[in-house]
Amino acid sequence: MGATKHQTCRAMSLWAGLMLSMLTNIVFAATSVDNVRLWRAPDHTRLVFDLSDKVEHKLFTLSNPNRLVIDIKDATMSGSLSHLDLNNTAIKTVRSAPRNGRDLRVVLDLTAAIQPKSFMLKKHGEKSDRLVVDLFGHKKAVEKTVQKVVASQSGRRDIVIAIDAGHGGEDPGALGPKIGKRRLREKDVVLAISKQLASLINAQKGYRAELVRTGDYYIPLRKRRDAARKKRADLFVSIHADAFKNPKARGASVFALSRRGATSETARFLAQKENEADLIGGVGSVSLEDKDAVLRGVLVDLSMTATLGSSLQVGDHVLKSMDNVARLHKNQVEQAGFAVLKSPDVPSILVETGFISNPDEAKKLNSSYYRKNLSKAIFKGIKKHFQALPPAGSYIAYVKNGGDPKASSGGREHVIARGDTLSGIARRYNVTIAALQKANRLNNSNIRIGQRLKIPTS
Repeated sequence: MGATKHQTCRAMSLWAGLMLSMLTNIVFAATSVDNVRLWRAPDHTRLVFDLSDKVEHKLFTLSNPNRLVIDIKDATMSGSLSHLDLNNTAIKTVRSAPRNGRDLRVVLDLTAAIQPKSFMLKKHGEKSDRLVVDLFGHKKAVEKTVQKVVASQSGRRDIVIAIDAGHGGEDPGALGPKIGKRRLREKDVVLAISKQLASLINAQKGYRAELVRTGDYYIPLRKRRDAARKKRADLFVSIHADAFKNPKARGASVFALSRRGATSETARFLAQKENEADLIGGVGSVSLEDKDAVLRGVLVDLSMTATLGSSLQVGDHVLKSMDNVARLHKNQVEQAGFAVLKSPDVPSILVETGFISNPDEAKKLNSSYYRKNLSKAIFKGIKKHFQALPPAGSYIAYVKNGGDPKASSGGREHVIARGDTLSGIARRYNVTIAALQKANRLNNSNIRIGQRLKIPTS
């Protein structure tokens, strides 16, 4: 009987030990890496680890040879790394192994030194918890002075249109119905439209398109706007496809920045510490560096006001042109505080090409023929705007003025229209407000609709 008791106690002890071991393993290996995905962008490579739960992690670099080590606490690798396409990246190979019996170590063997950044994305909707690791290359800063930029854009320059395809990479945007084997994704549709629009623009003499996003990767909203400023764009066009819980919602829209958004952006622009706030005004840049706080505020506010006026004008042309191809959601340019539209000196519009959540419109948006016609309509509206108000020094201005280079540089008259401001006219023709006032013997900035202003040579 004693032996039986002893055996029973021993068996229970072994069972308890086994259970404890199993529970310990469950605790220490509670998170699994279910999949790893890779996205390539022009300035970085992004790795995304799909997780069964949130994790703690750390990363560090090693040299000779160059490596990046990613340690993920209390995790195991259940997915595969063999499917990753490492072409055109700084990564030669990716490997993983258990560490300390309960952690996971992932090592990236690199072809060159990189600057890594990482962050966690919380579970959201159908998306699991994710660990995101970005690999940036060492980039040498290239400084351009205003004088160099103006010199490079003098003469019969192209009108530059920055085209921004919304979303990308980890952010698919709105999802449409299933077509073929997978659902239609906004990021794919708008990139296709953007490329078709860019092709049309580049085929037209006097215009040049600059794609903000050229592939399937994500760019933060303000970086998209800033990309247009760096390219000295005359217009920023962000392309999107709408969605709504009601699949019957339909129609294309055009948005410009709201006045409230413009006011709040002025304050943010002045408060930021980055160098991008040093200059405003595109080609006719004005330095803010040597101005006091009050004058800085006035200059940025004037620039934002003039930019908003131009945005509404070009948006109206685009919307009316799109009416010939697509059903419109509303018959006027709408205004909202979209971050991507908040440029202080580049007219910016956001084009919602239709409701991807509407089966009929999704089918159209998936058609290359329809996307091309839509792109033609958008460009037609853009051209109408710039043919009426061509930027100073541009080829379009040169042609409009009969090939007179002095006229294309600003030596002509301007008839004041509704919404015009003296600062906006000065920016449009690349002259100073003081020069406008002197040429027209103005004692202040007051102007009236129908008034004719002489535009001095810039």
